[in-house]
Amino acid sequence: MLVLSRKKGESIVIQNDIVVTVLSVEGDVVKIGISAPKDIDIYRKEIFDAIQQNNQNAVMDLEAVQKAMLGMSE
Repeated sequence: MLVLSRKKGESIVIQNDIVVTVLSVEGDVVKIGISAPKDIDIYRKEIFDAIQQNNQNAVMDLEAVQKAMLGMSE
């Protein structure tokens, strides 16, 4: 993991077209702004993890349905 120190108003650039800017720092809360192309998906980590888990559950449910259907045809 790369760790960088930035002050309010300072930015970092990722892949030439994503800019992350520190907007404010208040106690232990840091507000950041992200400027990126519209085709780049940006999620909070906890939302991304929930999406991944839901996708995994959907795959597992589909496999269970397929097994049940195969069992019915025997």
